[in-house]
Amino acid sequence: MSHRLRYNGACSRQKAMGRAEIRGWFMNRQDRANAVDREMSARLLPDAALEALGGWWGQNAVRLTDGTPGAHTVRYTPSRWAHITTWPSIMASTFQAGDADVSRTQVASIVADALERGAYEDALVAIYVWGKGKSGSPAGSGPATLHKILLGTEGLNAILASVVNTLREQDAEAAYAELRGRIAGFGPWFYSKFLYFAGKSVRAASGTQPLILDQVLARRVRSLAQAVGRRPATTLTARSPGGSGGTQTGHRTATRSTSPFMQAASRQVAATHSWPSDATPDLLEFALFRTSWIGSAEAT
Repeated sequence: MSHRLRYNGACSRQKAMGRAEIRGWFMNRQDRANAVDREMSARLLPDAALEALGGWWGQNAVRLTDGTPGAHTVRYTPSRWAHITTWPSIMASTFQAGDADVSRTQVASIVADALERGAYEDALVAIYVWGKGKSGSPAGSGPATLHKILLGTEGLNAILASVVNTLREQDAEAAYAELRGRIAGFGPWFYSKFLYFAGKSVRAASGTQPLILDQVLARRVRSLAQAVGRRPATTLTARSPGGSGGTQTGHRTATRSTSPFMQAASRQVAATHSWPSDATPDLLEFALFRTSWIGSAEAT
């Protein structure tokens, strides 16, 4: 056997071993994710969290009378988005001076109308503006990024239509998997926002409806888990071999793990006297976004 053949054979064995190690890594990671699912759903919210959530609801019950976060508004500056030509008419004109507010209820209405018309890019714009608010900069991750997405993504409307259809025919996890990596500049933390608002109009064929899981809520869930003796940070933030794709993989796992936990936790907090019994799970998502109980009972 020549030196070249022996060399090629050794390389092939090393590649095969590398693939096996990666498969084993993902299998072990999935085992950890499944364990986190079971443990989080079993232990749920500690007393400190329930107390903080009850206090938060006492301060916000008048504003959120229907037991949903529909009145949750985000402030944005319309003029910063002036170069976005796909602009929902229900939102303030981009020629308007100063700031404007848009609520979850308004965005859900825009998205419902857009999906009915097949105008998925209109839905994306409303969700993106609501998700960014006044954060970012004209040359950074706000208006400029959305502009690049709208102009630079071939078949954008068809991609979003396919994702929504997957949500309708399968479930939120499958829709998330299809969306992942399809749109440059459309990061993993934003996927759940798109699916959340789409899920307001489209019922998933199985599983629970999507909830928002951004960086803030992911930190809250990690803090919650650590506070009751668990360490799911490896599940919620673990990176896969090879770089940036692991952030999205970890976020997908976090989305899958958090959804059943949020559903069960919603039932738990609804059973207390300090929370509306008919509240929707996204009210808890919003409350966890706004409330901190780790280290202090500070609520924002």
